[in-house]
Amino acid sequence: MRTMTLDIKEDERYQLTQDTHLQAVESAVRVMRAHLHELLTLSDLADAACLSPFHFNRVFRRLVGIPPGEYLGALRLQEARHLLLSTPLSVTDICFEVGYNSPGSFTTRFTQLVGFSPRLLRRRAQEFIPPGLEDNARQRARHEPLPLRNTFSGLVSVPPTFQGIINIGLFSRPIPQGAPICCTRLTGPGSYRLNGFPDGVYYLLAAAFPLNTDPQAYLLPGERMLVHKPEGPLVIINGHISGERNVTLRPQRLTDPPLVMELPLRQRAAL
Repeated sequence: MRTMTLDIKEDERYQLTQDTHLQAVESAVRVMRAHLHELLTLSDLADAACLSPFHFNRVFRRLVGIPPGEYLGALRLQEARHLLLSTPLSVTDICFEVGYNSPGSFTTRFTQLVGFSPRLLRRRAQEFIPPGLEDNARQRARHEPLPLRNTFSGLVSVPPTFQGIINIGLFSRPIPQGAPICCTRLTGPGSYRLNGFPDGVYYLLAAAFPLNTDPQAYLLPGERMLVHKPEGPLVIINGHISGERNVTLRPQRLTDPPLVMELPLRQRAAL
């Protein structure tokens, strides 16, 4: 009985620590979002979290999956994408608005991680037509690759009321930025398959966009977008795969890594 009581108290202390750390990270993320245009140091963010810089860096990385500096950089690019699609601000103005000092550095980084240059993104968005469910069926029929050595499948679950396009991909980092190693699209829950990737350590990420006939609402779904964030990586060695392969889509949380890559426009270009 005494051992059981001690175990319960230990669990309670662990949960209290987890909750405290989560609140600390959320406080830091709120500061990032409110001050994207400012120079924020690790010490600034640690102060917001009421932790030492060393401890804050470890806690943030453990709970979010990436270091605070990388998260802040992703937030800045996500905001830049939003401003490009929702305002008439120039690329130079947006560059400074999200904390960059050099338009050249901003454009290079944006193009690398979003998948389009700022000007091309804005131009493609003006031509964008939201996809329907029939578009995805045509794409799967035309572009489903032949199985290669490394292949796995899993199940996708979504909230009962969701209807839209589900994007699933393998990434080399636990954040959806840059081109995925491989990817697929679905129009609803059920099974999926990914193949054609080499051995390695990957992160299975997913984002689901609700159907919408308004291009702006589809390109910038905001809180309506659902995401899947894995607890850990998938490890593939000699074709043997370990790690969770099922995908559970849920509403976004404050600490989820930002979606940096421009998924809807990439989808449309593939049709």
